[in-house]
Amino acid sequence: MLDWTDRHQRRFMRCITQHAVLYTEMITTGAIIHGGEERHLKFNDEEHPVAVQLGGSDPKDLAHCAKVCEDYGYDEINLNVGCPSDRVQNGRFGACLMAEPELVAECMAAMSDVVSIPATVKTRIGIDDLDSYQHLHTFIDTVRKAGVKTFIIHARKAWLSGLSPKENREIPPLKYDVAYQIKKDFPDLEIIVNGGVTTLDQVEDHMQHLDGAMIGREAYHNPYFLAEVDNRFYGRDYDISSRIEVAEEFCNYVQSQLDQDVYLGHMTRHILGLFYAQPKGKLWRRHLSENAYKKGAGLEVIEEALTLFK
Repeated sequence: MLDWTDRHQRRFMRCITQHAVLYTEMITTGAIIHGGEERHLKFNDEEHPVAVQLGGSDPKDLAHCAKVCEDYGYDEINLNVGCPSDRVQNGRFGACLMAEPELVAECMAAMSDVVSIPATVKTRIGIDDLDSYQHLHTFIDTVRKAGVKTFIIHARKAWLSGLSPKENREIPPLKYDVAYQIKKDFPDLEIIVNGGVTTLDQVEDHMQHLDGAMIGREAYHNPYFLAEVDNRFYGRDYDISSRIEVAEEFCNYVQSQLDQDVYLGHMTRHILGLFYAQPKGKLWRRHLSENAYKKGAGLEVIEEALTLFK
C-alpha cells in the first residue's frame, strides 16, 4: 500500500529495490539528543518498512541516536553523506564527510555495534576537487570494511561552495555510469542510484545495472506515479486506486489526526501533487494551498477540493 501520510513536516524518498523502503529526510543527531525524539521520529505503522536518515559525524552521538531510532521501530539507519548545504557543512556532516572516509567508517561501525537493523550510507560521487573515480572507490572500500553493505549513490558530485543546495541538485551533471562501475567493482554490495529518476521506465533501466533506484522529489511532486510500483516491480496484482479514491482514503487519516490537534496544512502539503498534470490539477493544488493553512481549517478543505473532479 502506498502511504503519503505524515504526522510532521518530513519529506520521504521512495527506494525501489528488492524490498521497497521509505527514507525520511535527514534528521540531525542534535535534534534527537536535545529533546526532539517524538516530533522527529514518530511515524505510522502503515509506513513500514521505513528508514531514518541521520546527519552527524560524532560516532558516540550517532550510536546513541541509532539506538533511539531502532527503539522507535525504524527498519534501517541511513547516514547522510550527500547534503552540501552550508549549515550542514558547518556541523561537519553531509557531503563534506566524503573527504573523511575513515571517520565515516568509524561512525558506521559505532552505529552497527548498537543496533541489529541495517546501517547504510547515502553519498555523492564526489565533492569539489575530490571527484575522481579512484576517490569514490577508496571511499566505498573504506566504509564497507566497517560492515556497510548498502550504498545509495546520488550520481552527481557536489560543490561545497559556489552552488546552493538546489543548484547542487541540478547543475552538476548526472553520471550514472559511475554508479554502474561501483557495482561492477563491488558486486557483493547493494548499490542503489539516486538523482534525476522521474519515471518507472528509468527505474527499470537502472535495475539492469544496479540493485535499485531511489525516487526523491518526483515521489513528492507527483506521488501518484508510484501507484503502479507494486504490480510492476513486485509481482502483485492489486487493483490500482484512482486519484480520487486515494484522496478519499486519505481523508480518513486526516480526520484521525485532526482529532489529535494536528495542523491540517502539515498533512495537505504532502498531497498537493496528487493530481499533477491532470485536468484541474492546478486548481486542486491552489485550493489546498490557499485554505489548508487558515485558522480552524478542517477536513472540508479537502472535500471541497475533491468537488472539482465530480
